[in-house]
Amino acid sequence: MTISVQRTGPGPVSPSATQHMVRMRDGVRLATDVYLPVDPQPGPVILTRLPYDKCGEYTFMPRVAAYFTARGYTMVVQDVRGKFRSEGETLLFVNEAYDGHDTLDWIVQQEWSDGVVGMWGDSYYGFTQWAAASTGHPALRAIAPRVTGTRLGELPGPVPGQRTHDTEMGVARVYPLSMFHDQDMLEWEFDWTRRPLAAQVEEFFATVGSRSASYDVWFPHPVTLRRFPAGSPFDAPPVPVLMTIGWWDNCAPWSWHDHREIQRRPAWARNEYLLLEAIDHENHSHFELDPLVRTADSDAALPRYLDPAIEFFDVFLRGQDRDLPRVRWQLANSGDPAHRTDVAWPPPAAHEIVLRPAGAAAAAGAAPGGSLTAAPTGSLTTAPAETATWIHDAADPVPSPVADAFSFLAEYPDERHLADRPDVLAFTAAPVTAPLDLAGPIRLRATAGSDGPEMDLFARLLDVAPDGTAKLIARGQQTILDPGAAFAVELDLGHVGYRLPAGHALRLTVASSDAPEFVPAPGTGEHRWLAVTTVPNRQRLRLGETALTCTVLSEGKAPR
Repeated sequence: MTISVQRTGPGPVSPSATQHMVRMRDGVRLATDVYLPVDPQPGPVILTRLPYDKCGEYTFMPRVAAYFTARGYTMVVQDVRGKFRSEGETLLFVNEAYDGHDTLDWIVQQEWSDGVVGMWGDSYYGFTQWAAASTGHPALRAIAPRVTGTRLGELPGPVPGQRTHDTEMGVARVYPLSMFHDQDMLEWEFDWTRRPLAAQVEEFFATVGSRSASYDVWFPHPVTLRRFPAGSPFDAPPVPVLMTIGWWDNCAPWSWHDHREIQRRPAWARNEYLLLEAIDHENHSHFELDPLVRTADSDAALPRYLDPAIEFFDVFLRGQDRDLPRVRWQLANSGDPAHRTDVAWPPPAAHEIVLRPAGAAAAAGAAPGGSLTAAPTGSLTTAPAETATWIHDAADPVPSPVADAFSFLAEYPDERHLADRPDVLAFTAAPVTAPLDLAGPIRLRATAGSDGPEMDLFARLLDVAPDGTAKLIARGQQTILDPGAAFAVELDLGHVGYRLPAGHALRLTVASSDAPEFVPAPGTGEHRWLAVTTVPNRQRLRLGETALTCTVLSEGKAPR
């Protein structure tokens, strides 16, 4: 097979910026653009460090910078080490802490800086904020990481003594081959039906004529990367953090991990501000689903994208006297995009409801499948002892509903057809008679089993409209090692703010694949990237020991 690779190099430096080559402690120089406000007096600076080209169209930094400078901030945007115009080895994660520290050192020495710096940005350029914060640099006074996490891109794997771990995202090993292979961005099509998967990577290396250090440190013999050589960010002196998490962000589990870690550290917890929005990873909004008005990366979207950060920086970089809500969140599907405010998350007024699936035979058939009914909290042992079964076949996996999981809301598909597959269990509740507001975590406790050596368990919570349309609300997944006949597992389906309208119903689906967003288990126990053959496995779910717990605001309006 011939692999076609499209290479994208750096875009032209914006005429509004001045590029500097900033020297790091080891002599490597990083390309750094400085955007000054109209009146460039010494003042606070916003720093963004990213691997996606500081001058490129993908992240549109010149437009972001213009928005910040119009409000009096100087903005500094830097290509991270080894990317685009910056020098050094291309190796993801490991250089960001000290490179961030050294860049902060350079900023505070400039005539346009008053010694106060904030950092802003999404995804990897949210991670670089945490990396810089881990060094405890005194100039870094606030960070605003969006749709990211300190464990961003972390590859899951077996841990001694544990029988579960995260399920591997398909993009995890491909990302180092596209974004962190060399200085440019490389785009190529991966064929998920060809095995072994690792063979295609070698073909890619042969095509481009070089290897990727970022890939080779992970496969086939993984090396633990020192993301934070100065220590965990949460052991560093706390700084105010505005953490944006998207309800449909496929990277949200890493964000929620950081939130939980922050809540365990009182000093950090006092400095955390949550912004919970109805967005996916690429900033598409659930309130802008019409393709004719969708504005994820347009100038029209800049206020909703940047205004919360500017308000945050005005307080913590400029010292403006203003009370910021601890939690701002959107209730998707409510028709009102305005942010609600609370003192904590979940909202103090929220409570849990428990829904139990039943009807094993119907669940494996066409939608609506089995039932999903309300049950008293904690009454798992009183349900009938039913066991639902299905066959997982990696040669014919349950297809991922979208082509690009990072832009889920750009497609936001009707998933009703997936419930009709024999390898997907479906359980549908009765329609609600009044709106049901979900606001908080969702989790699935289950007892699962398999005749295979490992088992992936995927759960999706859907909104089913009266016409049968089924749209995703939340989802979670877990890999079970050596599940045997029965293994108790808890799936985290994330957090959500979502209104289920009157007449709509909740549907829970359970499966063992979601490909290619996640690499399917081959059924043989072999490494997923090295397996040549696949073996179907019979999977089991004990319905009497399975329950879905949802956090809701509206009392008395749960499914019956």
